Amino acid sequence: MADLRLLGGELGWRDVQTYIQSGNLVFAANEPATIVERQLESAIERRFQLQIPVVVRTATAWADCAADNPFPDEVRSDPNHVLLALSKRPPRAGAEGDLQARAADGERVVQAGDGLWIYFPAGIGKSKLTPALLERLVGSPVTARNWLTVRKLCELARAHRP
Repeated sequence: MADLRLLGGELGWRDVQTYIQSGNLVFAANEPATIVERQLESAIERRFQLQIPVVVRTATAWADCAADNPFPDEVRSDPNHVLLALSKRPPRAGAEGDLQARAADGERVVQAGDGLWIYFPAGIGKSKLTPALLERLVGSPVTARNWLTVRKLCELARAHRP
């Protein structure tokens, strides 16, 4: 994560911070999110020889995603089992229903804005809603964070809001 922070600084971003060991990066930049995504993907490939899709949201967009959480009761009682999945491109039409059709053990999928919220009451580890399935049904690369991480990233990003 220290290398990722340094890379962000080398790209000219300000106030670069990371959060836990999951690739979460919070920073201030002047470029639009789509440009920042491409810059970081290219820099990661050059520096680490890894082709990793990058998903970027502005501080305002991130706060909006958090505010759209359709599982307020679940995040109070079971925050680690509520995930926000964000895709590089908007989810394809029907993604929410296709994922819900494959859900089991009380899992629920709700699209709110450009995010897909998933509640895994029986845990995430044995779910059939795998990252590969999410990406296939959504139609683009997807990254997901649990509610506790979503909240922490909101706190960190708040300092970068215009």
